Amino acid sequence: MSTSAKPAVPTARVHAHVGPVDWRLLVQWLHQDGVIAKEEAQRTIARCSQAESAQHALVRLASVSMLRASDGKPLDMELLTQWLAGRAGLDYLRIDPLKVDVGKVADAMSAAYAERHKVLTVAVAPTQVTVATAEPFVTDWVAEVERQSKRSVRRVVSSPQEIHRYTVEFYALAKSVRAASKSGVNNGASFEQLVELGKTNKQLDANDQGVVQVVDWLWQYAFDQRASDIHLEPRREQGVIRFRIDGVLHPVYQMPMGVLNAMTARIKLLGRMDVVERRRPQDGRIKTRNPRGDEVEMRISTLPTAFGEKMVMRIFDPDNTVKELDALGFTSHDAQRWESLVKRPHGIILVTGPTGSGKTTTLYSTLKRVATEEVNVSTVEDPIEMIEASFNQTQVQPQLDFGFPQGLRALMRQDPDIIMVGEIRDRETAEMAVQAALTGHLVFSTLHTNDAPSAVTRLMELGVPSYLINATLLGVLAQRLVRTLCKVCKVRDESANREALVELVKPWQINGGYKPYMPVGCVDCRMTGFMGRMGLYELLVVSEAFKSKVNDEPATDVLRKQAIADGMRPLRLAGALRVAEGLTVIEEVLSSTPSLT
Repeated sequence: MSTSAKPAVPTARVHAHVGPVDWRLLVQWLHQDGVIAKEEAQRTIARCSQAESAQHALVRLASVSMLRASDGKPLDMELLTQWLAGRAGLDYLRIDPLKVDVGKVADAMSAAYAERHKVLTVAVAPTQVTVATAEPFVTDWVAEVERQSKRSVRRVVSSPQEIHRYTVEFYALAKSVRAASKSGVNNGASFEQLVELGKTNKQLDANDQGVVQVVDWLWQYAFDQRASDIHLEPRREQGVIRFRIDGVLHPVYQMPMGVLNAMTARIKLLGRMDVVERRRPQDGRIKTRNPRGDEVEMRISTLPTAFGEKMVMRIFDPDNTVKELDALGFTSHDAQRWESLVKRPHGIILVTGPTGSGKTTTLYSTLKRVATEEVNVSTVEDPIEMIEASFNQTQVQPQLDFGFPQGLRALMRQDPDIIMVGEIRDRETAEMAVQAALTGHLVFSTLHTNDAPSAVTRLMELGVPSYLINATLLGVLAQRLVRTLCKVCKVRDESANREALVELVKPWQINGGYKPYMPVGCVDCRMTGFMGRMGLYELLVVSEAFKSKVNDEPATDVLRKQAIADGMRPLRLAGALRVAEGLTVIEEVLSSTPSLT
């Protein structure tokens, strides 16, 4: 795969120096280039002279937090490495593991050679191999790499810490994949062969050390890359692994089908699923820990496909699944109205939006906020998205005739104060939710509608009469997720004009400042220009005036106009406000929200 290197910023100098750099020489050059002041250079020399160290010169200098002369900003590892690359006349590269073909990298250079010379291959092209080094003035290894690879060498400068980390990780992964490939399933073994292997106490090679290591690497790698989903996809000749990051799928690795089959079997074992059954979809869940040591849950789903069993793992990190309202993206206007709504003693509150719009995060965050010791919060879900100690959670089991209606009926006998129903899908569930609200319970649930007012007509389509809607419905929150601009590389969009924003929200008007930004792309955001996602919200609070519009055949347009008159801000307007604040772009809002007309 290709890698993207940052152009060197400083002007390259002709150096008589050859060989490794030491920290004293780097301090001298930093002062010569005007990067640090004379006093800062003296202070650094005094601090670093107190104790000798075997650390790389860049690591040593980064640890003392030298201050840049131009702005007083601390010179961290990345800034120092960029400067050194520029001084040597080479490109700087922050290694993005998602853009490195680990198999090709491991084949291009042996692990022993990489460790000995402290270099790492990061890209392999037909005529060129790109190698990262933290010693730009050491070149005695170049000729040997060119001879062995039969390609020219392009040198880039990366931090010594990244080179060490990824040398260990890439070669360990390649070794594990090779070991798994040799363990009896390397040539896309048939299902029958795998079952026979399972009979020999090897559990389809799911417990083979190579497979175990690849699966462990996969999870830790996904956590490190902020992935929300992991896809294991069988293909005709190769298995493909992809991560969903900020709503977009990224290819990660290709491996032999036999290894992918063994990985799937390993994960099914850990998820307490039927390893032998590959003809029907299955669901499971696994608890593990992220690199910080925090417990993380993964929901597993399998699906038979033309080339084998596909698996998707959805990651539920507590830090991302349960958040404060301001972290969810609520404006102060909507946060106050939502807080007031969820403190009501009884009634129905609905959250609507398409799959993957963040409804679960909103519900869990809200329930966590109201789940005090004085109340009983109970849920019935399909499936339980994340185990939360302060809730009493139940999962529907259709095979046992235990669906949402049966679950709600059972919860009603458990003395609940607050009930959360995963989804209102049918008339029976809707009627049970209404009954629960009428008998003094606060009920949260979800619906699949495009906007908040449409939830009323959807309930009526399910058979709930208008008078019961008026008696129980407290409010509806519609939401979407949009990608947020990367804080590191976003720049002011000088070419943008206010007319585009005015056109976006017609007939509404946006008052106040307008500071649009545009995506650029950097190593932090993998050249996408976006980092993370935020919610856009449309909150309908049912008023007496709104109830007067709810009749046996309510027009959605009429309901929407009344909701807006009551203070509801449409999704597109909410998005436009975030554009005006410089948090996202118009294209993101247009692609994720319904029009105002």
